Amino acid sequence: MFDKSGKRGYHLVIHMRVEIEQEEDGRWLTEIPELPGVMAYGATPEEAVARAQALALRVLADRLENGEPVPQLIEVFFVAA
Repeated sequence: MFDKSGKRGYHLVIHMRVEIEQEEDGRWLTEIPELPGVMAYGATPEEAVARAQALALRVLADRLENGEPVPQLIEVFFVAA
């Protein structure tokens, strides 16, 4: 595969569903089911999603560095309401 500059390379795409719901206290909770334990709160839906995405990327990086399995890498993130 070649990019526009003619360099050879591959695209890395990760598909993970981000589930989001509002708690009774008004905070937003997000969870990524494909990565157990990856949950984050935020004052807004956008903040909660951003925190969950950042945590997911840290978890994936840690797993890759340690030779642990990671979910199939297909597309980045999909936010499910």
